[in-house]
Amino acid sequence: MQDDAALLSEDELALINALQLRPRGSWSELGHALGVDPVTVARRWQRLTRRGAAWVSPSPGPRLLDQITIAYVEIGCTADAAAAVSRSLCEHPHMVTVERCAGTYNLLATVAARDLADMSRYTLDVLPAVPHVAAVRARIVTHMFTEGGRWRIDALAPDQRAELDLPPPQPTVPVRAVRIDDADRALLAQLALDGRASHQSLATAVGSSASTVKRRLERLTRLGLLQFRCDFARPLGGWPVAVTLWLDAPPDQLAEIGDAIIRLPQTRNCAAISGGHNLLIQANLHSLADIPRFEAGLAAAHPALSIAERTVTLRHDKLFGHLLDPRGRSRRVVRADIWSEPAATA
Repeated sequence: MQDDAALLSEDELALINALQLRPRGSWSELGHALGVDPVTVARRWQRLTRRGAAWVSPSPGPRLLDQITIAYVEIGCTADAAAAVSRSLCEHPHMVTVERCAGTYNLLATVAARDLADMSRYTLDVLPAVPHVAAVRARIVTHMFTEGGRWRIDALAPDQRAELDLPPPQPTVPVRAVRIDDADRALLAQLALDGRASHQSLATAVGSSASTVKRRLERLTRLGLLQFRCDFARPLGGWPVAVTLWLDAPPDQLAEIGDAIIRLPQTRNCAAISGGHNLLIQANLHSLADIPRFEAGLAAAHPALSIAERTVTLRHDKLFGHLLDPRGRSRRVVRADIWSEPAATA
């Protein structure tokens, strides 16, 4: 019997990389690029998902990121209450990601809400009322340069990547002309459980037809409201270190620096933010020793950029809706509903 805590193999990492590029690709497409038969690819993926070692989930497209409000929220509480507070917050549908950290604040959360008014209610009224929460500091995202679904692990040969890496759709409809409706929300709720679910299984779950589901998914993707991401247990895959950097960039260079930083292979998230610092970078690294090397590279490439704070993640308790165990494996899903009215969860 396979050890659930075993490190991911090279074949498994290659499959994960392939699914990062083509999250809902057919087993035939993936198998052709990987040089193995479709049955083997499907069986390999089934083993990964059964262990909770990898999963595919829906992710906001660039157009949706422009419509909703996102914040990086630091939460302070007593050390002995951090685990309980994290467990409580992980149940909140507006909590996208929850990390326990080494630093002044015990927790760092990525929060998403329908608009600034809902974000205000959540951070000003709901979070401070959670038992044992002593401090809340929210930094609103003013522009997302890149989000974690675009991060890649480089486990494929260049020709394999070229075969799977399709250019993203270029929507032509004005950004404010497209919205997520109730039927879309129901579909997204089911996809949160399994981002590779078939059109027929999704149709059965939401009471529709497979053709309607297929048409809706294609529309959401084409309009830039929806994309898919493949995540995995990073400690088992060789990326046990996550660090968040808070930086100061000259305002007239912020866009140029942000666009350059997203091309670095370590960058998971990069955003312009409100507050005392105007730029945030979240990076995935192989070791703690990589942190100063990463920072030195940033300083060399961008002399005008200064690092004000750094936060090392001790443990991801929630990652894009998936509740994780200490080894980073998915154990349960809390379906996001960022369009709902912010309220505490009992």
